[in-house]
Amino acid sequence: MSLDATDFFLSLITGGIGFVLLVYGKKQGRWPHLVAGLVYMAYPYFVSGLAAVVGVGLAIAGALWFAVRQGW
Repeated sequence: MSLDATDFFLSLITGGIGFVLLVYGKKQGRWPHLVAGLVYMAYPYFVSGLAAVVGVGLAIAGALWFAVRQGW
């Protein structure tokens, strides 16, 4: 994890999105949202660089969308 301002703010944004998904998934009993929230909060620690953070974030969002569309 670097101390670059861009990486820091991107990790705050993804962590915030992850927290909201986690709380929503926990309260509503929706497992895909809960898991996506956990992943959103954790992955910025392992991925660096603007393109990688955005790409992985979009992949997680796509996986969540697909899981919800499949009726999970």
